[in-house]
Amino acid sequence: MRRLQALALAAILLVAGLALDPVLVDPPFFLQSGREHVSARFTRCGIGRGHACVIDGDTFKLGQRKIRIIGIDAPEIEGQCPAERRQAAAAAAELQRLLNQGPFVMIGRIDDMRDRYGRDLRSIERDRPGGATQSIAEAMREGGFARRYAGFKMGWC
Repeated sequence: MRRLQALALAAILLVAGLALDPVLVDPPFFLQSGREHVSARFTRCGIGRGHACVIDGDTFKLGQRKIRIIGIDAPEIEGQCPAERRQAAAAAAELQRLLNQGPFVMIGRIDDMRDRYGRDLRSIERDRPGGATQSIAEAMREGGFARRYAGFKMGWC
């Protein structure tokens, strides 16, 4: 009986930890910081590029800030095989297209979480006509350009 209780407690703690992991899921309402409104024209990052640019399918820059979209993992530009590199280029182009569809909102956490690379972790949303909200992470997943981030990288080759 004690073993069963210990396993149940461990499962509850695991689920709670995953639910609050800033890289895995959007912040719950009570942990959200203010909404940061963004209206910019995005290019691909590179030498001489502008203030707003897309690094890859899950990261973009605004000035000196690097923003990592919460909840997704996209292929790497410097991927391990040609297939991953092709998928990464397509994912970056799709993220650029989505960001350029108009103003959007970045939502962070009140504790201003960053990932291990120092990137700001943000949910990205856009209000649509009729009151609907578009999640950029969800759009990237639905289009097949990114996967749900599970706390670790999986191969794309």
